[in-house]
Amino acid sequence: MAKSTTSHFVSYFIAFRHLASQHNRGFVSFITLIAVIGVMLGVASLIITLSILDGFQKTIRENVVGFTAHIQVFGFQNQLLPNPERAQQTIRQKFPEVTDIAPFLAREGMVRSTSDIDGVMIKGVDPIADISAARRRLVEGEYDLAEKDSGLQTMIIGKRLAEKLRTTIGDRVLVYSLGGASVSLAETRIMQFRVAGIYETGMADYDGSFVYINLRNAQRLFQVGKSVSGFDLLAASTEKLELLARQIPEDLGYPYYARSMFQMYRNLFTWIELQRKPIPIILGLIIIVATVNIVGTLLMMVMEKSRQIGILRAMGIPRKALLRIFLAQGMLVGFVGTAFGNVFALVLCWLEMRYRFFPLPSGIYFMTHVPIELSWWTFFLVSGAALIMCFLASIVPARVAARISPISMLRFES
Repeated sequence: MAKSTTSHFVSYFIAFRHLASQHNRGFVSFITLIAVIGVMLGVASLIITLSILDGFQKTIRENVVGFTAHIQVFGFQNQLLPNPERAQQTIRQKFPEVTDIAPFLAREGMVRSTSDIDGVMIKGVDPIADISAARRRLVEGEYDLAEKDSGLQTMIIGKRLAEKLRTTIGDRVLVYSLGGASVSLAETRIMQFRVAGIYETGMADYDGSFVYINLRNAQRLFQVGKSVSGFDLLAASTEKLELLARQIPEDLGYPYYARSMFQMYRNLFTWIELQRKPIPIILGLIIIVATVNIVGTLLMMVMEKSRQIGILRAMGIPRKALLRIFLAQGMLVGFVGTAFGNVFALVLCWLEMRYRFFPLPSGIYFMTHVPIELSWWTFFLVSGAALIMCFLASIVPARVAARISPISMLRFES
């Protein structure tokens, strides 16, 4: 056992010493440095890309849930639902997977400030049960949608809409709506509101078009009695959303209809999945190219150290020990490159998360900056793959060195 341990120690010591070229022959050391940098950049690129893709997926999921929840139940062909209490009770009793139910009334309208006017989607929500972006993504003011007995009623608008209308917290705005079951200019109703809060999700289409008011105020504005447009539902898990979206309308009956967030935003989630599939393969090729450098580095080292290899073989060092020397050299290059790659990726990701160097057009990407989601599983998976590939890349030159005849090497050097 002691002899085997000593043999392993000698192999690793020689492997470490060989990575540094002696005298003026520094070319191998330079190639070793290039190999380490190649592995580092390959690992860092793959980690950063996977972290950005995870960030995109998480941010889009959160933004979508902020507006439509996990499941949205509404009337077929936008019919109003006249008895929301019964529907809520049925859902709570028969579907324990549903954790939150928020009734809403949503219709088109117009908002006018002292500076401008714009068309919007007015969404009335119950402030007690609300799960919308008005509560989750508030950036200015306060969440105050309680129905007022006197004075102005309150509303919450998106940051992009606030910039269009040039309004801020405390400003008064007029809301125009067509009430009743029919659409007629004669039924136009106007209510005055005070801006209590401003939300921002980074999704330009929503930040510029959705305004939130109290559900009772919306029902009065649209003259629909106690009817609602539908319900926003949150589930304990997103794995069974498709099943719930089918079962809930079956139990509630006509005209109830439901769609999951994956159905409503199928294009977004499909786009994310398409992005995830080819990019790991493409960036994996970067690691392959980097590990090929290890092959070249070790082969050049075999050529440069041929005399030393011949002497070691002549002194009786076994082929297995020589094989371990070059495998250790390749793994050392891979380990150092992988370690630096992890640190490099972590630093770059942290800097982007902290200082937001790369803004994005929210009208295209549904967010205002590059999202990053750091996961230790990503670091572990990429690092493991890199080390395995480095080990495989070290096998060929290691076997070449182990098969060298000491006589031919010494004769070649002389």
